Amino acid sequence: MTTQDTSERLSTLPHLALSAHAHNREGLRRTDDAWLAERWADASTRVLVVAGNRIRPVDGIIEWVAPADAPDGVRVLLGERDGVTRFALICDPATAPGEREEWVGLRGLFPHFVDGGADDAPWLFHAIGLAEWHWVTRFCPRCGGGLTSSHAGHELVCTSCGRAQFPRTDPAVIMAVTLGEPGAADERVLLGRQQAWPAGRWSTLAGFVEPGETFEDAVRREVMEEVGTPVGEVTYFGNQPWPLPASLMVGFLARATSDRIDVDGAEIEEARWFTRAELLADAASGAITVPKGVSISSSLLESWAGESLHGGW
Repeated sequence: MTTQDTSERLSTLPHLALSAHAHNREGLRRTDDAWLAERWADASTRVLVVAGNRIRPVDGIIEWVAPADAPDGVRVLLGERDGVTRFALICDPATAPGEREEWVGLRGLFPHFVDGGADDAPWLFHAIGLAEWHWVTRFCPRCGGGLTSSHAGHELVCTSCGRAQFPRTDPAVIMAVTLGEPGAADERVLLGRQQAWPAGRWSTLAGFVEPGETFEDAVRREVMEEVGTPVGEVTYFGNQPWPLPASLMVGFLARATSDRIDVDGAEIEEARWFTRAELLADAASGAITVPKGVSISSSLLESWAGESLHGGW
């Protein structure tokens, strides 16, 4: 495969579709009350209604309504794209229209992204990320006072001490751990599975970054803790917002220095090395299922395997 072929393939990896249509977040307008009121009054403005931290697709389509049709709730400015301003409206689930089971979390919307709805992803990741933060951040962590929304939903200010709270994003590393000469037929990738997963489901390893830790050190620590495999070189691959509930997944390629496996038995039930041929054949036959679709885990595996994988989840 030539350098150009590799570059073209990397530019079409699955996780990139979710950020390909980023919007202007209009950060400088968040305190401009006159502008916000003007945009809310404009009939061309579109609003995504969020009940708590859930969205209600209509016939499989993400519904954006006019401001006049939105219920009462917290208005969150998302931004602008193609001349259209968009907001999220966070309402109480108890007052949300429709039946409770009609409202789904972000993970339930992934089929929509795969089936041509990737343009919606940056809006939904932004909206759900903020809605989740509003939903779980009820009191000031400094004094316990109540919070009020500010900066068009992007800050929460304590009504007692005045301290501002900001949306939280937790960095997490996700890695394809490999062993052997890169590109060689006997090069292997390390996958793990959790006890709670259905039989045959495997995935790349992942974990959260701890305070005072670099991304690279987090990769080495997580791999050692989960499967007992030592890692040397760690190189950056890419990243993906993952508001489930509030993560940024940072992807890496990690080179193991040994094929040793000693699973922790807590997070990981089993780990196994796969050659490319084994991974492709087992995925095609249904013997295993691996991440497929819009996750960066899928991109890591497809990039390493050199082609799309079948039988994904």
